[in-house]
Amino acid sequence: MNYQPKTIRTFIGAKNYKESREFYRALGFEEVIIDEKMCLFKVNEDLGFYLQDYYVKSWINNSMIFLEVDDIEKCAEKLLRKSLHHKYKYVRFTEIKQFDWGRELFMHDPSGVLWHFCEFNS
Repeated sequence: MNYQPKTIRTFIGAKNYKESREFYRALGFEEVIIDEKMCLFKVNEDLGFYLQDYYVKSWINNSMIFLEVDDIEKCAEKLLRKSLHHKYKYVRFTEIKQFDWGRELFMHDPSGVLWHFCEFNS
């Protein structure tokens, strides 16, 4: 590339846009409203994703987001302490799983998007 990339972001849809926006704010993301059908959710200045008021079941059911973290134990503790899986019908978490390359916790959002929270081996 003969230019300097700054960020890379994915687009995901929402079955219930209002509920998904509420969920991601409760999860701890900062919401930046773009227009009435799209917003940006940021972890920090460089990391984020776009949420759209748009739903196609086959697309959502095949959407995944990978978020690398520095401490999967702290991440899991913080996520589970929020009890979002009790508040949102379709939200669910797995236990932390060990792989040859590191450890991972899976989460499904209210629409069915699969999140991978991962910590690589050092």
